[in-house]
Amino acid sequence: MATNDQPDEPLEDNGDTSFADMLAAYGDRAQGAVEVGQRLSVPIIAIGEQSVFVDTGTKIDGVVDKGELLDAEGGFNYSVGDVLNLYVVEANESEIRLSQALAGEGGVAMLRDAQQSGLPVEGRVQAACKGGFEVQVLKKRAFCPASQMDTRPVSAEEAARYIGQQMSFLILRLEDRGRNIVVSRRALLEREQAKGREQFLETAHPGEVVAGRVVRLMPFGAFMELVPGVEGLVHVSELDWRRVERPEEVVAVGQTLPVRILKIERPEDPKGLRISLSVKQAGDDPWVAHIDQLSEGAVVPAVITRCAPFGAFAELVPGIEGLIHISEMSYARRVNKAEEVVSPGEAVSVRIKSIDRERRRIALSLREVAGDPWATAATRYKVGQPVEGTVEKQEKFGLFVTLEPGLTGLVPRSKISEDDDAQRFQGLRPGDRITLVVDALRPEERRLTLAPASSVERNDWRNHPAAEGTGALGTLAEKLQQAMAGRKTNGS
Repeated sequence: MATNDQPDEPLEDNGDTSFADMLAAYGDRAQGAVEVGQRLSVPIIAIGEQSVFVDTGTKIDGVVDKGELLDAEGGFNYSVGDVLNLYVVEANESEIRLSQALAGEGGVAMLRDAQQSGLPVEGRVQAACKGGFEVQVLKKRAFCPASQMDTRPVSAEEAARYIGQQMSFLILRLEDRGRNIVVSRRALLEREQAKGREQFLETAHPGEVVAGRVVRLMPFGAFMELVPGVEGLVHVSELDWRRVERPEEVVAVGQTLPVRILKIERPEDPKGLRISLSVKQAGDDPWVAHIDQLSEGAVVPAVITRCAPFGAFAELVPGIEGLIHISEMSYARRVNKAEEVVSPGEAVSVRIKSIDRERRRIALSLREVAGDPWATAATRYKVGQPVEGTVEKQEKFGLFVTLEPGLTGLVPRSKISEDDDAQRFQGLRPGDRITLVVDALRPEERRLTLAPASSVERNDWRNHPAAEGTGALGTLAEKLQQAMAGRKTNGS
């Protein structure tokens, strides 16, 4: 025969829950005691004529006067299941009474308890006033200094966005039986941020990719908020695979981006926390993803990104740049500064001379796309051929004369001294035009030697090896000899 303590079979309810489970659940609810002044979020379980009943999460249901929940027109706009935010005004073994606000001396006592225990209270920002904001807390007027409204100073222009908002505050000062109340939202936010910071740092680690929101820009980079109260710095060099001069070129305040955590430094002072971030390393490396699109010797389009004293950088694909050395700018003229030929933002065609994957360097040439005048010089110029050129400069060893863009020859000083009118060469200035003859041409060495036209009188060009079998050069030499003879006759 079974005793009263141990029935023959376990009792069961209509469902699958055993009596033991029900008893355990009941015990859990019984342990969930509430305190006067505590703020609860409670669902409505029943609606009566004068009262509304809510589930407090304990074995005792809560009750609130229905009149408190009426809107300005006297309507009741709630139904069973809706969640209300209420304060505990009375709690005993048989009843828990709740209210939307605590008033009177009881309200002041609750505010004092909240201040002493560090519990937040709800308040609605009514208006901006001198030095801060007027806030209604439990139907009492409180003051929140502007410096305590947010984690950063609030300007007069920003004040309007706080008006009318329902927020949580901590009570800093409660004096004169509730007539002087000072509250702070900043203290509460900083407390919550400290908690969030610890939770974040427990799980965050270098190499992890997280979401960050740009909060402010500086010349050296962008600060990004990872969680409230936790910021990291993206150095300007880590904003993009391309070279970035200013952060605002690639990001904007308020923008949310994936970032990779590079380093976390945790000093003893929590305010000294330093987190280094990278936007570019959160995505694909173009030197891995796109470098196979480029090959040495290919002519490709590019955009000039910046000029330097030694040349110009050009972007071939997003994130991959190459250098056009100043010596590779032009065959047609001597280039002293890259800006003489190109400018940032200009679209050009370049030839890829070399690719160094390990050092991530690409050498480019602009002049090879335009063509080398020396490559075809032998088809345009012959030894003994009279030519006209422009004086480029005088040197001790001779005179440099440009025949066409990119093709400059030298008149040696020894050749000048042989001229019948050598003195006239001394008066030549850059830009002057002069007639000469081709004395020697070696395109493979990029060398061209020129001589004064009077050399025709002392040299039989018709017998020159380059003139054999070519009557044209002989005829031309004769004409030059006649011209020079005419100059002597005229005394010029």
